[in-house]
Amino acid sequence: MGKRKRDVADETRPVTAVKSRKEQPASTPKLVSREKLPANKSKNLPVAANGFAMEVNGKAKETATDTADKPSETTTIQIITGSYERVLHGFTAALPRTLITRHGNPDEASKEDEDAKVNFSDTFLFNAHASAIRCLALSPPSDETSKITLATGSTDERINVYSLSTAPPLPSKSKPPLPTLHGTSITQNSKNKELGSLLHHSSSITALYFPTRSKLLSSAEDSTITITRTRDWTPLSTIKAPIPKPQGRPSGDTAAPGEVPAGINDFAVHPSMKLMVSVGKGEKCMRLWNLVTGKKAGVLNFGKEVLVAGGEGRFGSGEGRRVAWDAEGEEFVVAFERGAVIFGIDSKPKAKVMPTPRTKLHQMHYLPGSSHPNILAASTEDGRIMLYETSSTTPCPEKHDKQEDIPTCTLLGQLGGPAAGITGRVKDFSILPLPSDDASFLFVTGSSDGSGRIWLLSAVDLQSNTKQSQPQSGFTAKQVGKLLGTYSTGNRITCLESFIMTGKPDKLEDVEREKEGDVNKSSSDEGSDSE
Repeated sequence: MGKRKRDVADETRPVTAVKSRKEQPASTPKLVSREKLPANKSKNLPVAANGFAMEVNGKAKETATDTADKPSETTTIQIITGSYERVLHGFTAALPRTLITRHGNPDEASKEDEDAKVNFSDTFLFNAHASAIRCLALSPPSDETSKITLATGSTDERINVYSLSTAPPLPSKSKPPLPTLHGTSITQNSKNKELGSLLHHSSSITALYFPTRSKLLSSAEDSTITITRTRDWTPLSTIKAPIPKPQGRPSGDTAAPGEVPAGINDFAVHPSMKLMVSVGKGEKCMRLWNLVTGKKAGVLNFGKEVLVAGGEGRFGSGEGRRVAWDAEGEEFVVAFERGAVIFGIDSKPKAKVMPTPRTKLHQMHYLPGSSHPNILAASTEDGRIMLYETSSTTPCPEKHDKQEDIPTCTLLGQLGGPAAGITGRVKDFSILPLPSDDASFLFVTGSSDGSGRIWLLSAVDLQSNTKQSQPQSGFTAKQVGKLLGTYSTGNRITCLESFIMTGKPDKLEDVEREKEGDVNKSSSDEGSDSE
């Protein structure tokens, strides 16, 4: 009786195996151990990351990990913009390698590279807030995950949090691209999700910053800076700045009658994560904060020398608008309405930035990385991005004022401006180092006319301009960098953030999931056979 049951079971096993093969798709890879293959067959098979060779339908094919290890032919940038129209707009820009090579090394470029151009594709577009979006922030990337956190701040007192994918989108062969009126393709990513809203402030949000992936710092016009833990989005601590005393109504004051303009304009965290500098409304000073204890470390008042160097007039507010640390933490810059002053680590002024002709400053950033630590970029009202070297100064021959003791930074060059046919103000911009070249940078700018532009600045431009001192008496600076592409969003841009998409494409992740599923299935089949 036991022998008959064994024979019946043996006869039914092949039928079950055939049925399972029909259910599986034809392109499902089969894992074959390299030790079990013949010598001549195992040499031609590529090895996956888990030590197995892959064979699809009896023929050796290239694995997904080998494809990921190859240098990419395009560099994909994810750009996010906020606007006065409450619209959060995300789009990608694919830059071919030949386009970057042609501008970086024009001697090595061929005639075929002249047709290369930037390909833009919309990712998301929706009304994120009930009023104008004022600031954006991105969490630092991580090698462990292919996701990045986006925080948006608005005048509606809310902070919205999103999860974005760092994997570049792949063109779908089965689905045709969606038709659009302006000709730009649409690439939707299901991994971009909204996480929720934070109601930690009682006034308009002014600045956001991720020092690490686990912390979010936010400031508002309620004179508070909140430190939030991103694991469960719980506020850990709140730093309260005092409300300034009324000293007359400065020009441009929008406070209600009987009230005093108050609030945090901007803040910057030291690279050591132990010190923070903040500037506020109605205050002719900057405040130092100890992030270890969460208490005030000191107050530094702006003297007459600093206010004159920053371009503040007699009837100006004298308040700092922007503040930023350099990459090494040896100096920081405080931007006023029409100028900026560079301070050392000892909080003493050492240089100033005064654009010519006189115009407003909107945003300031230091070049990332250690290759050019003392180069400061500032965006202006007339559509320029001015590049200054803060370590070297040049005297101004036109002015002979004895009170002008702070020297002027050396002007290296400018991007855009009226000389390049760009007159709209650059409200915000971001600087991205190229992964293949540490000495070249991509500038992504957002203008109030709704145009997003991508510029390439190579180290050759910086070296040639560093050796040649630029006279400060002239009103025009040398044009540096190259314009790679322009995209029109149709909205008045107020803030901008961008990052290079270096994550694993979705197609490679799906192949790895199939591999893991096959391994689990084979292990379960072996367990059932043993039973």
